[in-house]
Formats: sequence, structure tokens, C-alpha cells
Amino acid sequence: MRRLLRSRPAPPSPAAPGDLLAEADAVRVGLGGRDVLDGVGLGVRAGEVLALVGPNGAGKSTLLGVLAADLPVVSGVVRIDGRPVTEWSAPELALRRAVLPQSAALSFPFTVEDVVRMGRAPHDASPAEDDLAVAGAMAATEVTGFADRPFSALSGGERARVALARVLAQQTPLLLLDEPTAALDLKHQELVLRLCRERARAGDAVVVVLHDLGLAAAYAHRVAVLHAGRVAADGPPGEVCTRALLSRVYDQPVDVLPHPRTGALLITPQRDL
Repeated sequence: MRRLLRSRPAPPSPAAPGDLLAEADAVRVGLGGRDVLDGVGLGVRAGEVLALVGPNGAGKSTLLGVLAADLPVVSGVVRIDGRPVTEWSAPELALRRAVLPQSAALSFPFTVEDVVRMGRAPHDASPAEDDLAVAGAMAATEVTGFADRPFSALSGGERARVALARVLAQQTPLLLLDEPTAALDLKHQELVLRLCRERARAGDAVVVVLHDLGLAAAYAHRVAVLHAGRVAADGPPGEVCTRALLSRVYDQPVDVLPHPRTGALLITPQRDL
């Protein structure tokens, strides 16, 4: 697919580990006559995977949309690369953050490769550079084998991986992923979270909304637990994912146990069968 735009601003300089790439500062967001986020403060740093967890309606996807500059705030400020998001143009933002929404729908019969190549639109790169980025993203998400198939003919899980490949091909230092594992089987859930860790190791910042607390505890460097529009806790999984906190936030008794072989956290609802 031909690039539609030619003139692009320059990509940002590489970030150093720990650099603050995005920040929500005392953010309040109102939707439908109620506060969905109420005074939320959260920073996102280069080199880390930050998982947003919490029950339905806690504000996870809203916070992700705010960090992406896709949702306006009633008060507070959101910054990317130290500047308020309102001061960046859309092309500049597209070089700084890539967003994976919960679902991907297309009205036209694009092929898988076409969809992934859309991630290259913000860049003023050579065709060879674009080809390399697209091929690498498709290989990483294991969608190369159906590159020529129509996107509309894919299963839900296949579409999810293609959408992630588009985000990876965009090659931004900040990745914002909304429930990227929701439609995936066990193997590909693990694949996606490994990719998140790889991007963090390469210096990117990854924010991922997850419902699976086990995946969050296993792969995230930090976990932010949202509850009723506020951040109830924010820190390393071993400090945040406690039985008391999770049971209270989810209104469901939860067990937090060490894995018998590795010692890693295992999180499961208490069940009386």
C-alpha cells in the first residue's frame, strides 16, 4: 500500500531508561454525567511495562485514552515527552505513541499486510525501511503466514494479532494497549506479553490494560490498580497484588500464592466447589 503522506516531523530522540514519557497529573474525566476518573496521577517511564488492572468500570480504558490524547480531560493535565498533549500536533503524536484499541474493524477489503503497513503512515522513511518494519512486526506477532488474506476474513484472535503488528510497525517509544490478550488463546496471550517485555527491554514504555491478574503479576514491572475512578495502588506486583487489596477492589475473595516451582505470584479467585 502506498504511503498517503510524504512530509513528516522528525521522530523523537531515543529515551534513556527511566525517562518519563507520559504523565497524567490530577486528571479528572467526566462521561455520561459522572466522573470516570477523579484526580488520577500516573507516570509512564521508558523501559517498563505498566499494567492497568481493576474491575469493570474502574476507568482503565478511559485512562489509556487520556494518556493517548484521544480523550479530553475536565481538569488536570496530560503530558507526553514533558509537554501537554494539546501542544503536540497529530503527526507529532503519531511518532510518539501508538494505540491498540479494544477492537479493530475495517470497512474496506484490506489485506493483513495492508493493515500492518498503516502503522508506517506517520514516518517519512524509505520503502526499504517500511518493508523491514512491516516484516518484523508481522513475524513477531506470527501473522506472516496469512499476509495476503483479507483482514475481514480473520478470526477475532487473528485480527487482534494483526492490530498489534500495526502498532509495532509504527515504532513509537510509547505503546498503549487496551486488552490486547482478550481474544487470544493461551499461547498467544503469552506471546503478546513477551513482546511487551521485549519492547520495554529495548527502551520503550508499554502501558497495557489487562483483566488477567496472573498475566499482570507475571509480566508487568509495575501494576496500577484502579477502583472507582482512582488509583488504589501503584507499584511492583509483589507490593501491589495483595490478597486484601484485590479482594476489596474486586469485591471477590482472592488468593495470592507463590508458584511452587518458581515462587512467582499466582492470583486466583477463591472458589467453593
